[in-house]
Formats: sequence, C-alpha cells, structure tokens
Amino acid sequence: MAAPGVKLEVVAEALAVLVRPAETGQSLQQATKQTVLLETLQSNLSSLEEKLHHVPEWKELRSLRERAAASTEWPQSSADVTWRFTTEALVLLLSLRQCLVQLAASFQPTKPNLRTAEAAPVLSPDTLSVSQQKTLQAALQFVVTLGICPYLLSGVGIPLRRRSEFGVVVTGAVSSDSSWTSLRRLFTTCTVLLDVSQHPSLGSFLLARHLGDIMAGLCQLGFYPSRAKSEGRPLEVLTEGERARCRQALHSLLDRVYQPIVIRELLVLQGGSKPSRAGEVSQNLLHAPAWLRRLCGQLLSERLMRPNGVQAVLRGILEGAGAGAAGGRDSEAAAADWRKCSAIGRILACCPQQSLSLDSYYQLVCPQVLELLHITDKVTARQFQRVASMTALIMAREKPVLASKYLLCPMLEPLLRCSETSGKVEDVSQPGRILVEESELTCCIEDIQKVYVVGNELLPVLQESLKTVLGAIFSLYCFTKQNVSHLRSPCQEILLWFLDKLERASALATVKELVGLEKTIPALSPLCQFAAGSEGGAVIVAKETICDEDEALFEKVSVDQWWLECLADLLCQSQKSGLAGDFFICCLKDLTAVAVEEQLHPEPSDQHLKQSHKQSEQEKKLLILQLVAVLCEKVSDSVFTDLVQVVEFVGSTLKRALASLLRNERSSVEAQTLSMAMGLVAALLGGAVQLKSEDFAVMKQLLPLLEQISCLYPDPVIQELASNLRITIATHGAFQAGTLDKVTRSHSKQERDGSATGRQASSQHRGRANMEQPQSNKNIISPDNSIPEISGPRENPASGCEPGICGDGNIRKELSLTYTPEELQEIFTSAYDPAVPVRAAALRTIADLIEQRDFQLLRLQEKVLKILLENLEHEDSFVYLSAIQGVALLSDVYPEQILPVLLSQYGNSEKSPESRMKMGEVLMRGTRALGDLVFRYRDPLIHAFLRGTRDHDSTLRASSLANLGEVCQRLQFTLGPLVHEVTSCLTAVVKMDREAEVRRAGVHMVVLLFRGLSQKTTEVLQDVLKDLYRLLKHVIQCEHDEAAILHAQLALQELDEIIRCFLFPEQKLEKKIVVLP
Repeated sequence: MAAPGVKLEVVAEALAVLVRPAETGQSLQQATKQTVLLETLQSNLSSLEEKLHHVPEWKELRSLRERAAASTEWPQSSADVTWRFTTEALVLLLSLRQCLVQLAASFQPTKPNLRTAEAAPVLSPDTLSVSQQKTLQAALQFVVTLGICPYLLSGVGIPLRRRSEFGVVVTGAVSSDSSWTSLRRLFTTCTVLLDVSQHPSLGSFLLARHLGDIMAGLCQLGFYPSRAKSEGRPLEVLTEGERARCRQALHSLLDRVYQPIVIRELLVLQGGSKPSRAGEVSQNLLHAPAWLRRLCGQLLSERLMRPNGVQAVLRGILEGAGAGAAGGRDSEAAAADWRKCSAIGRILACCPQQSLSLDSYYQLVCPQVLELLHITDKVTARQFQRVASMTALIMAREKPVLASKYLLCPMLEPLLRCSETSGKVEDVSQPGRILVEESELTCCIEDIQKVYVVGNELLPVLQESLKTVLGAIFSLYCFTKQNVSHLRSPCQEILLWFLDKLERASALATVKELVGLEKTIPALSPLCQFAAGSEGGAVIVAKETICDEDEALFEKVSVDQWWLECLADLLCQSQKSGLAGDFFICCLKDLTAVAVEEQLHPEPSDQHLKQSHKQSEQEKKLLILQLVAVLCEKVSDSVFTDLVQVVEFVGSTLKRALASLLRNERSSVEAQTLSMAMGLVAALLGGAVQLKSEDFAVMKQLLPLLEQISCLYPDPVIQELASNLRITIATHGAFQAGTLDKVTRSHSKQERDGSATGRQASSQHRGRANMEQPQSNKNIISPDNSIPEISGPRENPASGCEPGICGDGNIRKELSLTYTPEELQEIFTSAYDPAVPVRAAALRTIADLIEQRDFQLLRLQEKVLKILLENLEHEDSFVYLSAIQGVALLSDVYPEQILPVLLSQYGNSEKSPESRMKMGEVLMRGTRALGDLVFRYRDPLIHAFLRGTRDHDSTLRASSLANLGEVCQRLQFTLGPLVHEVTSCLTAVVKMDREAEVRRAGVHMVVLLFRGLSQKTTEVLQDVLKDLYRLLKHVIQCEHDEAAILHAQLALQELDEIIRCFLFPEQKLEKKIVVLP
C-alpha cells in the first residue's frame, strides 16, 4: 500500500528525470552514439538517486520505492548500466501503479448542485495529464527496448536494428553476461510489465504500443523447447513453474486484448517466408523458427475457432490494409485486391489441426461466414462480403457436402421453409399470419446475390441448391413487378445470372419449369403467398383459401398470365444472349410436337383417362399458345439475334404446316404463318441480309421441308415458291426466280403496313383490280389463305427494267398504277362501311396512297380530306387513328390548303373536346412532318393552342399545353418574341388553374421544353429562363399535387444539367491549323 502523502506529480517527475534526454555539449560531440547513450543513462540514474536522498518532497516516494523494490524477486545490483536503468524504471512503474490505485480508491466525487447549470464532471485524481502521458510512454519505450528486445532470440519478433537507427545503437550498447542473465532479465521485465498492465490506464498505454514485444517475450519464455540450444544458450535456467506462468500469462493476455490486434501481432510473430537463396535478406519479416511458426499457427487457429473468430481474423488482416476506421483510398485499393480475399478464403476453408473434426469446424465457421454478409459498415462491408463470397466458393468447390449442409441450406432456409416440397408448411387456420419476416427474406435474397452472382461461378452444388429455390425467387420477382420494391433488382439479377451460366439446353428447360410446362423445380407452397412489407420489401404469409371455384379459377388464370408477362420481361433483359429467340423457337416446336402427338397417339379408350388426357393436353397447348402470344407482343421486334434462330423458326413453322396437311386441316392462321415464314426466307435470300457460305449451310436443313411443301401443299403458287426457295438455297443463291424477287418486295411492303387488317383489305382491293386483268398477267393467291400477293413479272417499256432491278421509285409507281378511278371509288365507299375492319383497312389504303403520292388520289384532295375528317368522329380507335394518319400525310403534301382547315376545326368551340383533341393530334403529326418549315405557320399554330389553354374543358386545356410545348421544341430559335406570351400563359395556368391535371400538364411542358432544347435552352429561353426557374420553385413550395411537384423536380434536374454543361463545357483536345497571312 502506498504512503498517504505520495503525489502523482512526484512519481511522474521521477520518471521524467529518469528518461530525460542528454544535454549535448562539446565533450559529447566527438563520442560515439553508444557512449552517449550509456553516459546519459548513468547521468539520469545519478540525478534520480540524488533527488531521492536530498529533496524533502520525495521522501514518501523514496519510501514507496524501497517497499516496491523489496517485494521484487530479481537482483537490482548490476554493473550493466542498461539493466540498472531498466530495473529503476520498472520500480518506478510499480510505484506509479500503486499510487494510481490508492488515488482511485480514495476518490469521492462531490454531488452535483441541482440548482445550477450542469457542469462538467470532476476528473478522477488518477488521470494523467498530457505531459505525464508523454513521460510514461517514454519510460515504457525504454523498458521494452532495453529489457525485452535485446534478449529475444533470432527470428523472434522484429529485431531492433530493423526498427530505427536508435535500435541499432541499443543493440550495440546492451550486453548480456550469460544466457542465465539474459533469460532472467527477459523474465523479470515481462513479469513486471504484465503486473503494470493490470491497471486500466497503464495497460492501455502499454499494450497499445508494445503488445507484440511482450507476446514475443512470453512465447520465448514459455514455449521454446527446453532441451534445445540456440546460439549456445540453454533454457534450463527457468523452472517449469515459471514457464507455465509465462504460458498462462500469454493466453490471458491474448484473451484480454482486442482480437484483431492479437491476430495482426501473431501474424507478425509468425514471420515471413524462408529466403529462396542463400544469403538473401528479406525486406519484410524475418523467417521465424519452426517452433514459433507452429505456436503462432495454433494460437491463430484458436482465435479463429472462438465466437466471432472469423470476423476477428478478417479485421486483423484487412484493417492493416486501410479497411479500418480510417478507410479512404487504401480501403478501395484493398477491396480491389481479389488475391488477398481469395487467400483469406482458402485459410477459412482449411480445417486446422486443433479442430475435433472437419464437420465440427464447418459447423462453427459457416454461420460466421454468413454473418460477414450482413455487416452494415460501408468501409468494411465491401471487403468482408467479398471474402465471404470467395470463402463460400472455395468451400463449395472443395467440400460440397459440408458446404451445402452448413452454409447454403441455412442461407436459403427462409425460402426452403415455404417450398412446396419442404413439408414444413401445414394448413394453417390463420390466413395472413407471417411465416417469413421482411428482414429475414431480404437478407436471404441479398445473400444469394452476394454469394452466387458476385462469386460468378456456377459450381454443381451451387446450381443444385439454387434450383431448389428458383421457383420461389421467380414468384417473388413476379410479385415485385406489381409494385415498387427494392427486391426486384436482386431477384432479376439472380435469375438472369443463373440462366446465363447454364448451358442453353438446361437454360431452356429451366425457363419451361418456371412457367409450368414442366414440374421439376419446386415452387412456392400453394398455402403461402407474398405480401408487401413495411420497408419496401416483402413477407411470406399464410394464404387465404378461396371457396368459390370461379373466383379461384379466375385468380389462377390471372396469376398465370402475369407470370408469363413477367417471364417475357425477364427474357427481354437477356436478348443479347439469344435466350429469348431460342425459347420462342422451343415453344413453337412444342406446339408442333403437341399437334404431331395428337395424330400419332390416339386418345385412350377409357373415358376417365380420355378426359384427363385431353384436359392435360389442352392445358399444355393453351399455355404454349399464351407463351407464344406474350413473346410476340413483348420481344417480337428483336427476338432473333442470328440467322440460326431465324432458320429454326422457319423450320418449326414449316413442320407445323406439314402437320396440318397430314391431318387434313386447313386454317387461315396456318396459311398466313406459312406465308410469313416463306416470305422471311425469300427476304433473306433476296438481299435483306448479306449471306455467307456457312449461312447457306445452316439453311440447308430447310431443304427437306421445302421439298415436302412443294409436293404436298394444294396451292400451286406456294408449291412454286417452295421449289424456287429450295433451288436458291441448294445453289447458294446462284439461281433466283422472278417469283422470289416479287415475294421479297411484297414481304417488305407488308412490313411497312401498320396492321394485319389493313394489309388484308389492301390485298382484297388489289385482288379485285387484278381479277379484271387477263389470266396470263397475274398469279395471285386466294385471299382466304391470307398469303401475300405474288404478281407475275412486269416490264416497264419506258425504262426496260426487270423485276427486282428497278429502284424503289419504280416500285411505288407500279403500286400507284394498280388502282383505277373505279377502284378508288370503291375504296372511298369502303371508308363508310359499317364494319370497323373494312373501314379501317380502307383508311389505311388511302394513307398508303397519299404517302406514295398517287396522282389520281391527290386530284381528289378535298373529297379525301372530307372522308378523313368525317372518320375522325368515329368512336373506334382503329378507325380514327387511321384517319389521323391520313390527314397528317395529306397536310404534309398540301400544308397551305390543309393546315388552315385543321386550325379552324381545332378552334371551333361547338365541336366536342374529344374531336378537338383528335384534331390537335393531327396538327402535331403534321408539324413533325413539316420539320424546319413549321416556322411559316408559327403564329397560327401557337395562337390556336394558346386559345385552347383557356377552354372550359380541363382535358382540352392539358392537351393544348402538351401541343404547345412540342411546337416550341420544333421552333427553337425561330420562337422569337412569342416566348414571352408562352411563358405568361404557362405561369398563369400553373399558378391559377383549378384543375390539378392542367397544372400538371403545364409543369410537364417545361420539362419537355428543357429536354427538347437541351443545350440550346440558354439561348432560346434566355429572356424567360429566370421566370421559369422561379415558377418551378413556386410549384415545389406551394403546390399540393404530388405529380406536379415531381414534374417540377424533373424540370429542375434537367435545368441543372443544362447549366452545368453551359458553365463547365466538356474539354476537347483539338488541333487547329491557322494559316498566317
């Protein structure tokens, strides 16, 4: 126990005297550094002894020092100055520890005065000041440098000579008389420092800087082989009890300290690799002895197998690379180092010798690996997740059974729990009860993405495990497509990655399983369903049983249809890989296979089996038809990515047509499909694609099918076309019949048509015209088969061009000459037909003729305009949209005559708002067709739309604003002074209009202006840009409609990008050559 009057300041002053630096004089300048060090140590010891005996205030310290020295077991008298200095410092450190303990025990903090403002709490009297902390750190450094480091064996710890220049001086100054002396001094220093470290304040200073040296000393004292000799110094000087104390102290120290620091120090102690050549000196760590490497490996394995040991190992390794609290650029560089993460993964996947079994090790480590995926710290999460992903891959590659049992199954457990094959979901009587929480499901999906997608290696065990929950993931993806959810993107990435990694045959089979064509992938249990979570995710709840059969059937059909649409959207994301085209062809082949199977396998005789078989076949066929329809709607424009897929598609179509012929079934759909497929082949052979020799080799698989079509199909024209196609493919394009060229032109013409109905009516009109011609000049397929027209060869006497050689102008001329005045009158009559398809087809024909500048039709422009305007009033969208297209094309041909009529119709308030909005759409299409010539009609267009913004109907006002915005986009710099009128109208509408829809349209008009003008905004809207900015800020601050606020925010974002590009233009490196006069 310390004396009652000992002060902390006195002990700190004594330490300061002991570690005081030398006063360099003239006599010391010429001496060596070792001599200076020894003389300084001797001088400080003498100064301390003098003050202890002559300063009255140090009397209590002298008494405390004597008691501390008497309690020690080591001899303090020695001729070695460095050891005497070390023992003196150790005694003062013990005295300091006792002093701090006494001060802390006697401290009684005063109670705070509740009537006054709360003040800072009173510091404990054992708190060290900044100067005292520096003195303490210097003393500890001297003790470790003089009392531990010189006595470590070679390869144990980092040598002093590699730390600093001062370490080289200390190494030469310290001398050990014998091995007994060296080991005793090392044992004494380590024991006292461990005693000092028991105090919290002193322990934090000591272990923060000198943990590695203390651990090195304890390892040498407790674990060095007792019978071994190193450099002639035996270790029998320590008793077995003392060595056991050192081993126990080492384990206790490792358990006390922050584990990542322990891991890092153990790695340092383990040393570097052995030099590859004799005499080579490693630039990093020394090669540690074998016994120390084994010891560090055992201690590291023990740290790893402790609770949270995996995370401690990672932090110990990675925090040194910049992944700690500092983070920064070093953290990013370390995160990009895949080799380091892979090395750590191999370490974690390797079972240490201390483990009882491989099974127990994986059972202990795998849950900790999964915990690494859930770290939220942004600095360390990226590295830890990458290590977890690499570890999972290595475990799955080397030990697939154990990895599946302890790593993959726990990760997928929330989805496996609700799978239809798990058996864990029973019929619950509480519909809506949550079976899987939102956080649990979110973690599961994110973990799958991090392990499978980020790892990017589809091992067999990973494929099998993911396939068990793929159906549930697809169900979740379909659910998230119905609303906004952050789980949609990871689910989509998982599905696309899995399909991309599989072989094409397996990927197609998997897609079939997802939509229900095959039943091998487990789906979500029918007793469960997904529901929206409170944080943007999803939960799995118990599904409510529907008793009404009709309602249950309707729900099933709706869900199946939605799943098909979601699958089509998913395949749209992977069109570059060609999976969508291959799946489309696969569905067509399945459709053909179903038809062939119906023919080859008759229905069973048993009535029950017959009904069941028929129902299953009908369900399968219906599902395939739905798939084909959805794929045609979603991805038809780019479903095929190469010629092989096109050939497969044509082959499937031809096989289906042959199957229909064998069943003696003739369908207009089959005939039209066959015509389309053969027209597609004719287009390919006619020059639509540059074909190579290998492409013809691919197309040769169509030869047997074309030969059967040419022999079996009843229509002679189809027979002739199939025969010509077969000859062209067989001769690699060396022979092309005239029929083939005509089919190519007809196929291109059909692609330009807007709808199937329009094409059919057009073919009917042309059929009537050609029926009047001599039989020798025509070769037409019956309209019932809906096959494109194939006309006989014509020659133009004026030009002498043959079919397939003349340009597009001659083709248009030929098409325009097809219609006589009587046929035009028949088309005009059909435009008033009560049947919607006939009327729409006639209008489309009129639009085609206007586009082709048919001179006979354009002579009747007033009559044509009247017909089109009257059809604008029709209620069917197919009719009035065709009429809109025709009027727009006519206004492009005769803008001076047509636009005034349209503007007067638009401004006629007696017409219904719907009619006027249709007229506005016509004006917009005509404006787009005019292009830069719209400036000539600037004033009437803008004034008409400005008047429309004051109409009593809110929908028309919103439509006028949209039209006004598009006109302003087209005008750009020619907008001129009208920009002020437009801005004033826009401001009044946005601020004063009572309808939210109109205000919304006004703000959206600003967005359209900014997007359309882009970088020209600062010039075109220079005078009103500030007013528009203030208007947008007003909307954000005062508007209550959320959609209008969103539009205003989008407009401000567009304006921000425009201003940034204006203020900070992109730097371009250009070379300019100037010719001087």
